[in-house]
Amino acid sequence: MRLHIQQLAALAEQPARRIVGLMSGTSLDGLDVALCRCIGTGTHTRVVVEQFGTVPYDDAFKASIRRVFAKKEVDFQYLTLLNVVVAERHAAIVLDCLRQWNIAPEEVDLIASHGQTVYHAPRIFHGLDYPNATLQIGDGDHLARRTGIITISDFRQKHLAAGGEGAPLALYGDYFLFSQPGEDRFLLNIGGIANFTFLPGDSDPAKAFATDTGPGNTLLDAFALALFGVPYDADALLASAGMVDQGLLDLLRREPFFAAPFPKTSGPELFSAAWVEAALQTLPKGHNNPYNLLATLTRLTAETIAEALLRVPLTAFFPTLYLSGGGAHNPLICKYLEEKLPGWRIQEMAVLGINGDAKEAVLFAVLANETVAGEVVENQRLGGLPLVGMGKISLPA
Repeated sequence: MRLHIQQLAALAEQPARRIVGLMSGTSLDGLDVALCRCIGTGTHTRVVVEQFGTVPYDDAFKASIRRVFAKKEVDFQYLTLLNVVVAERHAAIVLDCLRQWNIAPEEVDLIASHGQTVYHAPRIFHGLDYPNATLQIGDGDHLARRTGIITISDFRQKHLAAGGEGAPLALYGDYFLFSQPGEDRFLLNIGGIANFTFLPGDSDPAKAFATDTGPGNTLLDAFALALFGVPYDADALLASAGMVDQGLLDLLRREPFFAAPFPKTSGPELFSAAWVEAALQTLPKGHNNPYNLLATLTRLTAETIAEALLRVPLTAFFPTLYLSGGGAHNPLICKYLEEKLPGWRIQEMAVLGINGDAKEAVLFAVLANETVAGEVVENQRLGGLPLVGMGKISLPA
C-alpha cells in the first residue's frame, strides 16, 4: 500500500499523466475508452487523446443493466451483484483495449471510471424531504485489482456533497480545456439526456454553468427498439418518414422540467416510454403512428435544447455551439437546431481538437487528473459551486 501512496505522490509532481477515461452512458450502447495524456492542471490543462474506441455491449449485458436501470423497485441482491459484474466487464474491456493498442498496464498511470448510472434522483424528482442523490455501479476497487492500475471512480458523490445534483459534471473539464476569451461557447452533448456547458466569452467563472435540457436520444432509442426492432434511428430515416404530431408535441412540452431554472438535471427516470405513453392516452385515437411518433420525439429533443440555449444571457460575444454525443450524428436534430438558432455558428466538437464521441471519456480523465495533481483554491467557485476535487481513489493492493 505504501508503494502506491508513493506512486500517487510522484504522479502529482509529474508534468503529465497517462489516464484511461471510461464512460458508459444512459444509452447503454457500450463503453467509451479514451487513452489520454493529460499535461498540466486547471486552466493550463492540455489533453492529447492517444487512442479512443467504443466497445459495444452485447444484448445480454444490456439486458442485465436494464433490469435495474432507472427503476424505483429492483431486486437488491441482483443490484449488489451487478456492481461487481459491471466493474469486471469494464476491467476486461480496458485490458483488451490496451492489448490492441500495444500498451502495457504498467505504462498507464490512472483509470478514470464514471461507472454505470442506474438511478439519478435530483430533489426535483422527489421533493424537499430528501437530498439530491445519484447511484453509479462498477466498483473502483474491482477495476484497480483486475487491471493493476490505480483507479479513480464515483465522481458524482463529491458534486452532491458540495451542493450540486451530481450532474452534469462536464462543466469542470469544459472550463479547463475549452474556455476562449471573446467567444460565448456552448458545448452541447446529446447523449441519452441532452446537456450543455456555457463558457462565457468574458471568462467569468461565476457565469459558467452546465445543465441538462431534457431528452436527447433516450426516447428515440426506446421507441426505435419497441416499434421497429432497431437500437436507434440511424440517420433519422424513420423520423424523416413521419410528420410531427403538433398536438402530442405541445402536450409533452408542458412538462414542468423544461421551464425549471438552470442548472438542473434529469434522466430516464422522468423521460421514459411510460411518460410518452401517458401523454398519448390523454389524446384522441390516431396519435400513435410509429413514424410520426419518432418524428415528434426528434423535434421535442431539438426544440427543448434550442429553447434552453436561447434562455442564456450572452456576454455580447458571438455564440458558437459545439456538438458532441450520439445525437450530433442525427441529421434531423441538427437541421432543427439550425432552424431554431439562426445566426449561431454550429460546429462539431472535433474542431476544438477532441473527437465528439470521445469527449465525455476525456472529461473524466481530466477530473481524475485534477484529483491527483490539481490544486483547490480556497473559496474558488465554478458554476455556483465550490471547485472541488472529485472521485474516490482505489489502489490495486
